[in-house]
Amino acid sequence: MKLGVALPLSDIGGDPATVRLFAQAAEAAGYDHLGAPDHVLGVNAASRPGWGARNTSADLFHDPFVLFGFLSGCTTRVGFSTEVLILAQRQTVLVAKQAASLDVLSGGRFRLGIGIGWNEVEFVGLNEDFHNRGRRSEEQVQVMRALWAEPHVKFEGKWHHIDDAGINPMPIRGRIPIWFGGHHDLTLRRIAKWGDGWMMNAYPAGAAAEADFAKLRAYAEQAGRDPASIGVEVWVSIGAGDEANWREEFKFWKSAGVTHVTLNATFQRSHHRRIASRSLQAHLTAIDRYRDAVADLL
Repeated sequence: MKLGVALPLSDIGGDPATVRLFAQAAEAAGYDHLGAPDHVLGVNAASRPGWGARNTSADLFHDPFVLFGFLSGCTTRVGFSTEVLILAQRQTVLVAKQAASLDVLSGGRFRLGIGIGWNEVEFVGLNEDFHNRGRRSEEQVQVMRALWAEPHVKFEGKWHHIDDAGINPMPIRGRIPIWFGGHHDLTLRRIAKWGDGWMMNAYPAGAAAEADFAKLRAYAEQAGRDPASIGVEVWVSIGAGDEANWREEFKFWKSAGVTHVTLNATFQRSHHRRIASRSLQAHLTAIDRYRDAVADLL
């Protein structure tokens, strides 16, 4: 199993020295990857009194390609994973180019997690269609895979037209792993057909998660794929419980066939509980405690 940690930018801020320190500490502690979310626009909550607890302009999100490009020069081993990039609000060919450049500059350490998003305000601001984002994302994956594999591409789709052109640089291995976030049945079917893995954060350890894992495996078999070729990532929290609880949860995920576990110490939804403090030192202590608790189970 691979163990990662989400960069807690909402707590520690985005100052380059702080971000570098956290990334290097996570790498030194033995973490396999760093995760970062993605939002381009945040709404002004003052003009939307019913907005609720969703992301606003007060929440810090570095552009993940810029962030990971910076951190790839500050680290040597740890991987990078978008968790998740809202693909359908971006130009597909540009994402393919950015991802390939990051892959090359980081020495092949990048994993592209994608999702379809929920914030229509961002899609409108970025001049993309919010209402066909799921269907369009399937074609986006096909376009990116083609651009990563071949120096020149001819593609005629519903939303994309490429006339014998290509990107340079191309990824080191001719592909970049694509993982999907989301929990709709259509998402599981897309993963079964196109994905290298599923990023799941909706369910705690238990029967509901196992049922969806089984559903994904069945869909993969229907698509003619080996279910074992599709990874599964879950998020874990340490805002509640102790080392013994964390170990039991980790053992469950391992027995369920999970391949990647990502510690997210700021997430506060569903069953997840964030840590009480927002300080850098509290987050550094948290990653050390969790890694020490489960190290022998990896």
